[in-house]
Amino acid sequence: MRPLYSVSATPNRNPSYDVSMAALIELLGLTVELPTPSGWIRPVNDVSFVLDAGESLGLVGESGSGKSMLALALMGLLPPGARVHGEAWLAGANGVASSRVNLLALPECERVSTRGRDVAMIFQEPMTALNPVMRVGAQIAEAIRAHNAGLTRGEVDRRVLASLERAAVPEPALRARQYPHQLSGGLRQRAMIAMALAGGAGDANEILREPGHTAPRLLIADEPTTALDVTVQKQILELLARLRRDLGLTLLFITHDLGVVAQVADRIAVTYAGRIVEEGPAREVLERPRHPYTAGLLRASPQLTRQKLEPIPGTVPSLTALPSGCAFEPRCALRRPECAEAMPQLRHAGPQHRARCILVENIPEETVR
Repeated sequence: MRPLYSVSATPNRNPSYDVSMAALIELLGLTVELPTPSGWIRPVNDVSFVLDAGESLGLVGESGSGKSMLALALMGLLPPGARVHGEAWLAGANGVASSRVNLLALPECERVSTRGRDVAMIFQEPMTALNPVMRVGAQIAEAIRAHNAGLTRGEVDRRVLASLERAAVPEPALRARQYPHQLSGGLRQRAMIAMALAGGAGDANEILREPGHTAPRLLIADEPTTALDVTVQKQILELLARLRRDLGLTLLFITHDLGVVAQVADRIAVTYAGRIVEEGPAREVLERPRHPYTAGLLRASPQLTRQKLEPIPGTVPSLTALPSGCAFEPRCALRRPECAEAMPQLRHAGPQHRARCILVENIPEETVR
């Protein structure tokens, strides 16, 4: 079978972070409930996974599959009225398991201090995430002061410039004085990256991972390249790869683009209707998918060798009217009567590869080409 996407055999990690790949964050049954006029819905439904320190996990799925809501739950930024269940355990400093904390159970004051210092997020649309009436440098300075109360104004200013330089922003002193609307889309995204990584505590003169400076340990990137042209998209992906390598970042990369995730992820988790339907090493998931939905996404993705795309029939079901069995069953060409009776459990398709399908070991080869 011809691989649909090629994935680097060697994960893009700094070797110094491979010595002890302890779990940085562990999700156990994370569920988010939101009120609607039609009743409560679960955009994130019983999601569990482990993300090791220095690892990159690509969270993939169509719009409305719960990817961004999961990120907001980890950041403590869910909309008013939302209910969250389950656990999200973040390891302590230096990977000390005994001092890990449940992000979902933190008091608000501790959650605020954790946000930006330990867990940071690059939002999908910089023009809505950035304050339009504040200069870019002032917004980055706010992130720095939030976790470095003792810094002088001069030290903060130096940290602002250092953060912009780290995000490969040209003429950082000029860009710091500008407003978001004066920057191109690529520069706005770089400013967002600079802000996300500026919250670590440390000395004002430090750049990258020199003594005295720490970057957030978990970086969540929510569709960071969606609105960018191909050239700028490639630059942003290369920047994230370099920062991850230099800083030892752990990356949760959210996207709907399988071509993008193939370039950045060590592992992939595919989501559908709020649940993970397939999870495993990036190479295995992209070259030998074990869930019909993942295979459908791959067939619907542009390829140089493919004359036309094959869309997945039907639409994502409404979260207020989910099928009683497998949520993908109404759209699945391989459905069986039992698929409509109960939600399948994640089944092993390999040592580290799982899929939520009763045919996990018997999917016909022609359906995954």
